[in-house]
Amino acid sequence: MGEAYIVAAVRTACGRRNGRLSGIHPIDLGAAVVDELLDRTALPANAVDDVIFGCVSQVGAQAGNLARNVALASRLDVSVPGVTVDRQCGSSLQAIHFGAQAVMSGTQDLVICGGVESMSLVPIGSNINDTLDKGRGVPRGERIDELYPGIEFSQFDGAELLAQKYHISRKELDKFGVLSHQRAAAATNNGHFRREVVPVEVTLPDGSLDTHVLDEGIRYDVSLESMQGLKTLFENGVITAGTASQIADGSAALLIASRRAVEKYNLPVRARIHTLVVVGSDPEIMLEGPIPATEKLLDRADLTIDDIDLYEVNEAFGSVPLAWAKALGADLRRLNVNGGAQALGHPLGATGAKLMTTLLHELERREARYGLVAICEGGGTANATLIERIDSLDW
Repeated sequence: MGEAYIVAAVRTACGRRNGRLSGIHPIDLGAAVVDELLDRTALPANAVDDVIFGCVSQVGAQAGNLARNVALASRLDVSVPGVTVDRQCGSSLQAIHFGAQAVMSGTQDLVICGGVESMSLVPIGSNINDTLDKGRGVPRGERIDELYPGIEFSQFDGAELLAQKYHISRKELDKFGVLSHQRAAAATNNGHFRREVVPVEVTLPDGSLDTHVLDEGIRYDVSLESMQGLKTLFENGVITAGTASQIADGSAALLIASRRAVEKYNLPVRARIHTLVVVGSDPEIMLEGPIPATEKLLDRADLTIDDIDLYEVNEAFGSVPLAWAKALGADLRRLNVNGGAQALGHPLGATGAKLMTTLLHELERREARYGLVAICEGGGTANATLIERIDSLDW
């Protein structure tokens, strides 16, 4: 089987709900990162075999095969196709898996893999609410009702159940939420995101133009006292709005290449896709999937958690990475070192590619070797991906 290499990875800075990116159509937001990949690699417009984009709420502005529309809106040739993936919060990480698998199999040589979500324009759950408004019921069916009687599949319930199962206290969560903002603020102030972020021109409320380059959700003045003052989502619960991911707008994309494409177009090899895993888990607790996914990945890679230099585990809720770290004995100093979704935002369909982009750039900055991304997903699934940085001198 062939190898799949990451040759470029970019993202937009996230915008808050109804914030600086809210006036940009998701198709145009996706096209911005695609065009940046072309700029950074100097690829011909017709060289790419496919565009695979993740998007969760595929309705309204994000309906009609968003990936193909992103390709049409970009500088790619009209001959380049596109397909849209929904694996809930892991949609763009699954896009990376599909693209890597296509390259590894030898059926394709160059695939753009990413995702986009405008949660301001298309609010979370819009596709589900559309069916409810028409009286067609929730996406469950009689068989699921029979198998899981009286059980609601809720990420909010799942976050609480996860905290209970792994004995994570409100204080632990609040401290971790503060740490996420502090790390994100430090990374921003130190310029760690500068190379990975694509500038996006935005129109401000007064009609003037500006360039969006900074993640909008970071609270630079965060304190444990302010975090502890927030109400919990449930009575006697531990999760608050401060320890949940921020609703956000954003896009991210990577260019995955075969050895043949690397040599043909003289592309920079930055990392190889080492191991890919996707698993199912209990849909009631829902968010526990990154744990068995990582265990399976480490087993396949014949590595231990101590062999991994950096890990990005999506902060859908603070309880997810904290439970993951407890279950695997992971070093918190290697976890989400530049902050996570509690501070930077979670633009659903874009998050997997966003985390992978940040991970790659941080591995390069530290000259480290192995990086892991794991994401919990609605319905009780999870993707995990291991990449290995390649020093250009070793290529």
